[in-house]
Parts: sequence; structure tokens; C-alpha cells
Amino acid sequence: MRLVVVSAGLSVPSSTRLLADRLAAAVGRATPVDVRVVELRDLAVEIAHNFTNGFPGRKLAAAIDEVTGADGLIVVTPVFSASYSGLFKSFFDVLSVSDKDALAGKPVLIAATGGTARHSLVLEHALRPLFAYLRAVVVPTGVYAASEDWGAEGLDGRIERAAGELARLMTGLAAVRPARDEPEVVPFAQQLAALSGPSGT
Repeated sequence: MRLVVVSAGLSVPSSTRLLADRLAAAVGRATPVDVRVVELRDLAVEIAHNFTNGFPGRKLAAAIDEVTGADGLIVVTPVFSASYSGLFKSFFDVLSVSDKDALAGKPVLIAATGGTARHSLVLEHALRPLFAYLRAVVVPTGVYAASEDWGAEGLDGRIERAAGELARLMTGLAAVRPARDEPEVVPFAQQLAALSGPSGT
């Protein structure tokens, strides 16, 4: 299966790319995947040209083919002004204009990085609605990493949980629920008899 990672990180090194790589590695531990990475920073000029002339350049066309042909996606953006970056949104605008069904039914793991935990709800008020609009299947757990999360307790667990959810969707195991220890149900009449004592009085 092909897993495509879309990273909108702008700097080198990039915490956005680091989070993307950790998520991809976690998916790889859950199920065998062929990982491809699309760095939007390298496509910025072609994305802008696509808006003005309507045609993708060679590298942008190849990236669109990678994303549309993927069995699953990890999408990671830095947070700017309490939302995804303009480059991130522009790429998916170009993608949806070229093929409005490109992401329909495709499993997607959403993630973001930011300087403060105050922006963590960007996953729910910006990324999840965007990919729901594109009719992708967004995994329940999104991963947000603020500066203070790196090396702190909790981030690894969120990465593993989200990656496991994506792996299950990619392998078609979403309908298989993990076994649960259900409490034994004792019929009411039996409970009442037990309260009444051995004589049933």
C-alpha cells in the first residue's frame, strides 16, 4: 500500500516535517506501507502558476498523481493566524479543481504544528472540515504538536493512536472493533432472588 505524506513545512529543518515523519514511521510499524513525501515548499511557485494559467507544472502534476493514487494520506501543516497555511490550502484547492473526487473515500490523518497549545483546535475547526468537504475519511485522532510537546509526555501516544487508526482504515479493518471486556449481565430476576436469600423470602 502507498502512504503519501503531504508536508507544508517551510523551514529546514522543519518541525512540521518531523511530525510528518514520525507519523509515517508509526503507520509503518502498524502495517507495511510504501511511503512517499510531498514537500509543498518545493511546489510553491508551480502552485501559484497553476492558479493563474490553470495548468500544473511537471512537479506539481507528479505530486497530484501521488496524492490521488495513494491508499492513505498524512497531511501536516504549520499553523498561521489560527488556521492552516495558505500554501497548504492552495495545494488542496488546486487538487480539488483538477479532480473534485480526488480524495473521496480516501483515509486521511490530519496533523498540525504550532508555537503554542492555544492553536490545537485548528485540527477541528479548520482541517477536519476541509477534508470532510473533500469527502475524505478523516481518522478520529488528529495530532497537534506545540513547541512544548516535543520530548514531553503524551505526543508519542497520540502519534501511535492516530497512526493505528489510519493503518486500520487503509487495510480495511475499520469495521473490526477491538475486543472489549464486557461486564457480565446478570438478569434482574436472578439479582432479586439473590437479595431475597436462600428461602426466597
